[in-house]
Amino acid sequence: MPLKLLDATISTFDSVFEKFRAEAPKNKANLIVFLADKDPSTSLSWCPDCVRAEPVIYKKLEATADDVALLRAYVGDRPTWRNPVHPWRVDSRFKLTGVPTLVRWENDAIKGRLEDHEAHVERKIDALVAGN
Repeated sequence: MPLKLLDATISTFDSVFEKFRAEAPKNKANLIVFLADKDPSTSLSWCPDCVRAEPVIYKKLEATADDVALLRAYVGDRPTWRNPVHPWRVDSRFKLTGVPTLVRWENDAIKGRLEDHEAHVERKIDALVAGN
């Protein structure tokens, strides 16, 4: 089964997240990746760590034979993300400190996470997907 992708912004997150949660029991793994927005002038993320991690994450998830859902949650532009009261920084479910952050969502809670400095490491992505 191909990778199931959902995209959300800060403003659309709640409704997209409800759909993600409703579909979660049907999948072998449910992941959320929090990413920086793309810079309109370059079409690249303003975050160098996101530029490095995104292709690796997609490569690993697309190679799995299991049903995997990935919710891409875009944190906004740099000033929006830098705000200490950014919604996902203060949300008790996510407590984000950096982007990219890749989390495994299971039984309505985070069951594993890779922070910005490790979200591009293939063996760690494999372990997260496997639930190890």
